[in-house]
Amino acid sequence: QVQLVESGGGLVQVGAALRLSCAASKSIITLKFMGWYRQAPGNQRELVAQISAGGTTNYAGSVKGRATISRDNAKNTINLQVNRLRPEDTAVYYCNVADSSWRAYWGQGTQVTVSS
Repeated sequence: QVQLVESGGGLVQVGAALRLSCAASKSIITLKFMGWYRQAPGNQRELVAQISAGGTTNYAGSVKGRATISRDNAKNTINLQVNRLRPEDTAVYYCNVADSSWRAYWGQGTQVTVSS
């Protein structure tokens, strides 16, 4: 089993940047999937960014060019940097991983609020 704890959310102004971090309870080297999702009130949860075991990244169109997902194998963290934040980026951001058996795990989420 993998426990995930997100951090780094908060209240920021339009145009600011945030770095979210997801700390895993065990090594992330063997994980098959690592990603960040977000869910705004009244909306479905959507994929923001993902990074594969091989390091291939993929981004939602809404954050492409503004977001960077990365992994730190030494610290067992999956990070998401989002620049030039917009009010529509306001959401609860969740970390999601899948282990070697493709079992999925979620963190508890961290709130990001972008104020105009």
